[in-house]
Amino acid sequence: MAKKMGGGLAKAARRKLRKRAGLVETRRKKEFTYRGYTLDEMKAMTLEEIIELLPARPRRTFIRGLDDERLTFVEKLRANGTDAAVRTHCRDVPILPDFIGKKVAIHNGKEFVTVEIKSEMIGHFLGEFAMTRKPVVHSGPGVGATRSSKFMPLK
Repeated sequence: MAKKMGGGLAKAARRKLRKRAGLVETRRKKEFTYRGYTLDEMKAMTLEEIIELLPARPRRTFIRGLDDERLTFVEKLRANGTDAAVRTHCRDVPILPDFIGKKVAIHNGKEFVTVEIKSEMIGHFLGEFAMTRKPVVHSGPGVGATRSSKFMPLK
């Protein structure tokens, strides 16, 4: 019979000690940075400074200027303080630090896909997070299939 130690078996007691020792070295959550800047620093920047940090394609989008539809969407999203998602068909709007934590309903051609914007999405376009195509799922062979294609292995 195993030797009892402090309310459990000896092996369990050693496991508890290891857990307690492991708690001392808890992992710190790594703070998010985008190209060397923290999120708070980026929110304090002007739009021109943020645009300089973006990759080439989103930077070019802002340099050429957003049209009226995209500008109204950006203003509506910045003004939105509720949990309600802002609906949009504009899939080609780059994500800025101001958008983080907001919900956007992006149209994928059939329906609106609700996406919560996270800090890792900065610099990407909205459309990247609402897929327009579903993967093809084939069923088994149907009526009229050849004899060889009807064969389905048991395993």
